[in-house]
Amino acid sequence: MEHGKAKVWEENVVIPTYGIGEPNKNPMFLEKRVYQGSSGKVYPHPVIDKIYDEKKDVTYHAVFLENDYLKIMVLPELGGRIQRATDKTNNYDFVYYNHVIKPALVGLAGPWISGGIEFNWPQHHRPSTYDPVSFHMQENEDGSATVMVGEVENMFRTKGNAYFTLYPDKAWLEIRVQLYNRTSVPQTFLWWANPAVPVNDNTQSVFPPDVHAVMDHGKRDVSRFPIATGTYYKMDYSAGVDISRYKNIPVPTSYMACHSDYDFVGGYDYGKEAGILHIADHHIAPGKKQWTWGCGEFGQAWDRNLTDEDGPYVELMTGCFTDNQPDFSWLAPYEEKTFTQYFMPYKGVGMVKNATLDAAVGLETEGGNAVVTVYTMGEEHVKIRLTRGEQLLFEEDAQLDPGLHYRKEVKLPEDIREEELLVQVISEEGKELVSYRPKKEEVVKIPEPARAAPAPEDAASCEDLYLYGLHLEQYRHATYDPADYYREGLRRDGSDIRLNNAYGKLLFNRGLFAESEPYFRRAVEKQLRSNPNPYDGEPLYQLGLSLKFQGKMQEAYDAFYKATWNGAWQDAAFYQLACIDCAGGDFAAALSHIERSLVRNYHNIKARNLKSCLLRKMGRTEEAKAWTFSTIAIDGLDANSRRELRMIAEKEGAADDAQPSWEEKRILSGNHNTCLEMALDYMEAGDFEDARGVLTDFAADFVDKTKVYPLIYAALSYCAAQLGDKTEALSMAQRCEEACSDYCFPHRLEDIVILEHVRRILPEGSKAPYYLGNLWYDKKQYDRALECWEYSRERDDTFPTVHRNLALVYYNKKQEADKALASLEKAYMLNTGDSRVLMELDQLYKKVGRSPEERAVLLEAHMEQTQDRDDLYVEYITLLNILGRHEEALERTLGRQFHPWEGGEGKIPKQYVTALLQLAKEHNARGEYARAEELLRQAAGSYPWNLGEGKLYGAQENHIYYYLGCTLEAQGRAEEAAECFAMASTGISEPVGAMYYNDQPPEMIYYQGLALLKLGRQKEAYGRFNKLIAYGEAHLFDEMKIDYFAVSLPDLLIFEEDLNRKNVSHCLFMKGLGHLGRKETQRAEECFEEIRTKDSGFYDANIRNIF
Repeated sequence: MEHGKAKVWEENVVIPTYGIGEPNKNPMFLEKRVYQGSSGKVYPHPVIDKIYDEKKDVTYHAVFLENDYLKIMVLPELGGRIQRATDKTNNYDFVYYNHVIKPALVGLAGPWISGGIEFNWPQHHRPSTYDPVSFHMQENEDGSATVMVGEVENMFRTKGNAYFTLYPDKAWLEIRVQLYNRTSVPQTFLWWANPAVPVNDNTQSVFPPDVHAVMDHGKRDVSRFPIATGTYYKMDYSAGVDISRYKNIPVPTSYMACHSDYDFVGGYDYGKEAGILHIADHHIAPGKKQWTWGCGEFGQAWDRNLTDEDGPYVELMTGCFTDNQPDFSWLAPYEEKTFTQYFMPYKGVGMVKNATLDAAVGLETEGGNAVVTVYTMGEEHVKIRLTRGEQLLFEEDAQLDPGLHYRKEVKLPEDIREEELLVQVISEEGKELVSYRPKKEEVVKIPEPARAAPAPEDAASCEDLYLYGLHLEQYRHATYDPADYYREGLRRDGSDIRLNNAYGKLLFNRGLFAESEPYFRRAVEKQLRSNPNPYDGEPLYQLGLSLKFQGKMQEAYDAFYKATWNGAWQDAAFYQLACIDCAGGDFAAALSHIERSLVRNYHNIKARNLKSCLLRKMGRTEEAKAWTFSTIAIDGLDANSRRELRMIAEKEGAADDAQPSWEEKRILSGNHNTCLEMALDYMEAGDFEDARGVLTDFAADFVDKTKVYPLIYAALSYCAAQLGDKTEALSMAQRCEEACSDYCFPHRLEDIVILEHVRRILPEGSKAPYYLGNLWYDKKQYDRALECWEYSRERDDTFPTVHRNLALVYYNKKQEADKALASLEKAYMLNTGDSRVLMELDQLYKKVGRSPEERAVLLEAHMEQTQDRDDLYVEYITLLNILGRHEEALERTLGRQFHPWEGGEGKIPKQYVTALLQLAKEHNARGEYARAEELLRQAAGSYPWNLGEGKLYGAQENHIYYYLGCTLEAQGRAEEAAECFAMASTGISEPVGAMYYNDQPPEMIYYQGLALLKLGRQKEAYGRFNKLIAYGEAHLFDEMKIDYFAVSLPDLLIFEEDLNRKNVSHCLFMKGLGHLGRKETQRAEECFEEIRTKDSGFYDANIRNIF
């Protein structure tokens, strides 16, 4: 490498990799799944829920950046993540380097890997974190080198680019980010860069000195920082615990800084005297977060799930335009947001007190001395100065570079206070590189946790209802529906502008174009009540969109033009006007309008590409070429501008340049979603010929035409129809029908128009209505989805997925369990190899009250499929325990490597403990106390590694120690038995509504009572039993809903849960346990029998084996 110059290159690297299964072909409508505090909806992405245990060497195409100080490896095939970042001066990986690719089920759609730096947008974790992205690389004139990675993500259709740059003389990595809303409607996003950092007993997270409080997800809880003094994540830190230290956090824990005026965050290893810093403008990058699995057994198990040898890590996340998870910001139509982040190693400074792109400084005072430490990010001759007001306490020159650090101990005057000190690092030219002045120590008010939104009927005003609804949309809330708040507001005031506009947008985004129109008109009517020129142009713009999608072009044109009277909506509205002009063949008017759009939003890539297209069509090819090159300079990974260059060359007759370039092919890289977005850009402007060219070129690369994504053919059919070619339109519609339907999950609003066209011209087809049904179900239009799927079924009764989908709508939306059961049984009969559908069928059997014996017979008859999935196999083991086949349950539990979903932990350990406990009770009953004791001590010990889970710190094990005490008592070992009873009597004694794996199960309180009876403490024992009865009676008739601040839920909620029924069973269970403890056997049996008759699944899972 040439000294003083950064270098970039491509290279294949071999990394040991654990494999993953194929994506599931069934569309996943996980509407109420909670994930990272927000919606866990995964559609239109497929889900991968299979992780393999075999490791193989896999070759990845990596891109490297290197200068004199750093070496960076990027993996475009895995989301464009930074896989490795090394400080060459000390050979220190300043982000966690995982030597294997070992995915675990942590991501939104399944596989996720630890290590490196992951980039999460438009939500956390990023939906495409395990997917390939486009990339480009270049060496720059200033001696720097850049790698670009980017994609048009498929869920919200936003474009994201990250530009990784190393400069010749700096020991930091610059990451410049462009996020661009390519859609015509507002979108939300967050951005969290997620560097993993290796941790041990010597490591500490380095938050700025003004961070005195940290918050949990959704700001639902708060803790003092760095010394926690209360309860946080159910951990008692009241003694005062430094939670900036990994070694002090035994349970999975997130915390995010409430506020900081500093631009840095980092982590440091005091054993290696090295660490990582992140620098970014805190006005744009306020997010500073640490996540850990915890240092206990639970976290250690997750470490094993994610790496072979590299040990634990924490995530030191940095958020831009966000300070929490979830905390989303808005992107207006066609808006671009840009920001820059810097990651760098540092050494010697330890607990940094301030850092800039030039230097980091530390200052510690103790025993009358000050210790000053400095590290610079480049070669610098500096002056280091310590002052007290005008008094110079110390000054020294130093020659520093990224391979060195500076440390000096300075004797302080006896009467000095720390807040009087100022340390400065000044360059040779007199520029202050960094400085720090401690603040006077004082008690800081800790902010209150966030509060849940009230029920719509309880909101105080229409304004509150509008804001609550908007918040739910912005934060993509999983279980609360913003429509409920908008409708309640409109019930109170049907003319409210904000509510009409908001509800109209919600309907429009759900594909109800005609239904949205009256609400926009009502908003506009109210705006124009007193004058014809409203302050806000958004309702007019939204009205224009609604009309355009209904094909009412002249009315839409009028609405868009009026919207341009408002500056905030000029760029979007002028763009829409230009599209309508172009569709009408008036290129001059279109060019005029697109120029006016670009005046307001110069980086609107869609507008820029439309201008290129217009100039080309008008024969102004030199202008078109120059303009297109300027677009590529803005977005080097834009596919349409690359294509425009080719179309310009074709128009000019330059045959060589008219072929697809390698850059264009690399950007497109066989991605049908990117191809569709390219084509839709042309179609939006009525340029169906160019759109057809995009689609045709893409399809031409497939030898087997049935493997072309069906929507490619559907769009080709639509384009042909618009061009008047009815024969071609019908031919392409037929190809859409014949194409492989795997993973065809439409979701765009334009897909509605295209697929309805295919239905019209090919009414005998079954696939277009099936695809459209998928889209409607995703958009919460369940009646439309039902109509489409039933229509599809009538035309092809042999397609299993349509039967499976009908089961979902029958059960979840129509409460027709019999129809759901018949549909799902038919789906599985048509494809008995589909283990996912077998799992769903078993869950439905449980919902409708099929017996454990019948369910076990089904799974045993299809054991290959049962064993194919962890979740189904755990369900089978659960059935074995319910049926008393505990030896077999234990054998099967120990004979398989399990891979839990994050947030769904606790299922297989529960069955492991249940099997051991029940076997011990059987041995006790036969007087085989030694064997019983052995089994109970095994249950009380660490979990076997094959479970994929470790025991959570503070796990409730009252039942184990109670029975162990009974076993020891039976052997005459009274003292040891008393110790076990004492252990069994402790723990949380307040009943709660069970929802999560670490909630207190009510039977643990019951066993506390039994243990207290053994200890002769009857009053305390009856206190436990009475609490159970009182809670059950007090909450029996509660109206239940999922916690507003839920971060994750243990189930994927395939079939909707009757939470009120579940609560009734839970409360009756508590009452029964309380009465049982009080020896009121008949009353207990009445409670349990009521559960058995009303909720047999709950009875089987919780009561059959408790005694």
